[in-house]
Amino acid sequence: MSSFLNPNNHQLILASQSPRRKALLESLGYSFKQRLKAVDESFPKDLKVTQIAEYLSKKKANAYLEDLKEKELLITSDTVVVLGKEILEKANDAKEAKIMLLMLSGKKHQVITGVCLSNIKKQQSFSVSTQVYFKTLSSTEIDHYIENYKPFDKAGAYGIQEWIGFIGVEKIEGSFYNVMGLPLKELYEAIINF
Repeated sequence: MSSFLNPNNHQLILASQSPRRKALLESLGYSFKQRLKAVDESFPKDLKVTQIAEYLSKKKANAYLEDLKEKELLITSDTVVVLGKEILEKANDAKEAKIMLLMLSGKKHQVITGVCLSNIKKQQSFSVSTQVYFKTLSSTEIDHYIENYKPFDKAGAYGIQEWIGFIGVEKIEGSFYNVMGLPLKELYEAIINF
């Protein structure tokens, strides 16, 4: 790997089981290891919706700090879908997914990804927001998507890189990759400057 990609020669650690985040980080040209552990994703109810993703990315990072070694750089993140002042989390089943997609249909919503970088000496975090505009989705389109793509591991019950994104997203304002789960430009700059 070119030294300009990782000027401090950190061993990158991705603390995520998301196949999308893994693929996105690989696409930047980074080699890294994955570490996984269960972290409680609750948050204080008085947090502003715009602060939740970054709060959770830091909470996840703090769960790994005691295991970090010299020269390791931990990457944690969390993505939330915000409709108005409501957070749409992951759907537990097809019924919940349909309710969420009907809520998003024909409306603009916000996707916020919080990212936290940590090593044994310091920590920094940031969040990136993207506006996503959905066309009015038919019940048939929603049913087809849920049945064929089972989007139960995704905030807001959809993946923009899947069929629903191809046929349903009218436009976005901001980073496409942020909606997938990692704001690549901002993450690259954060690693370079860490």
